[in-house]
Amino acid sequence: MAGALGLALLLPPASAAAALRLRYAGEPAAEARTRGHDAVWLGHAWVDGRKGDADLAGLTRQLAGTGIRDLYVHTGPLGDDGSLDPARYPRAAWLVAGVHRAMPGLRVQAWLGDVVAPEEDGLHLDQADTRTRITGASRQVLDLGFDGVHLDLEPVRSDSAGFLALLEQVHPVTAERRARLSVAAPQIDPLPGLHSVGTALAGHGKWWSQAYFAQVARRVEQIAVMSYDTGMPLRSLYGGYVAQQTSLALEATPPGVDLLMGLPAYWDDSFGHRGSAETVAAAVRGARLALGRSTRQTFGLALYADFSATPEDWAAYRHGWCAA
Repeated sequence: MAGALGLALLLPPASAAAALRLRYAGEPAAEARTRGHDAVWLGHAWVDGRKGDADLAGLTRQLAGTGIRDLYVHTGPLGDDGSLDPARYPRAAWLVAGVHRAMPGLRVQAWLGDVVAPEEDGLHLDQADTRTRITGASRQVLDLGFDGVHLDLEPVRSDSAGFLALLEQVHPVTAERRARLSVAAPQIDPLPGLHSVGTALAGHGKWWSQAYFAQVARRVEQIAVMSYDTGMPLRSLYGGYVAQQTSLALEATPPGVDLLMGLPAYWDDSFGHRGSAETVAAAVRGARLALGRSTRQTFGLALYADFSATPEDWAAYRHGWCAA
């Protein structure tokens, strides 16, 4: 169920729209710029042999002068039992070594994902053996030299005890290697209890409660909000929604944890995602408006994704977020 529909269920549409437009009004603070904690999701081509040295050189040029510090590289997907087939990533060690050589200081995290039960026929996070295999897959990628594990498991419903148990099991593994554990997170309830309404009416846990978001954030080093696919029909409404999501996430994320807001660097035109509304420029502006004059350093933006981003998307990120 799209975010715009969820708001319409509980507020008159005009009131909801006015509230979001108001959040998008004004000018962002000059201080609301990159703090060097940004990220980008990279596609599977970087580890399966389709990318080579020339591509890595191009990526190095692309990232120069930005605030990007973390690369979430698609290294899975996981099997539905939680295991990871080594045949999926024959060039992973080449990529990690190449990034460390060409871009010292950047961290390369293994992006591991799969769909999750009960909404999808996939991972059963309530089962201990599944969680143990995911933990083993985390060790597997860290043995290749990755600087962290980035879990993107969807859709995890709010209040999932199995997901919290998984994080508590994987985190000691990453901590022992001095690596980072990060997660891709759904959006936070725009209105209290909206996740329950969505699950009851549509069988889909699109949102997390703010309290559950905080529980997850306390168990990781980074949490990246997938602040797109909102169903918002206008750029001003989408930007206001990102501003609202940023404020809610800032309230819930501990000071020492990196909070990143996702940027929709891809095109789709469907009920759940209006490409003309969900733009990188609107998301950057909304996040900046919410960040205001905050001195919080553990904040960044994350582009999704390298394989879909256009030159205009990169320019919007650079001009809106990185330019002084």
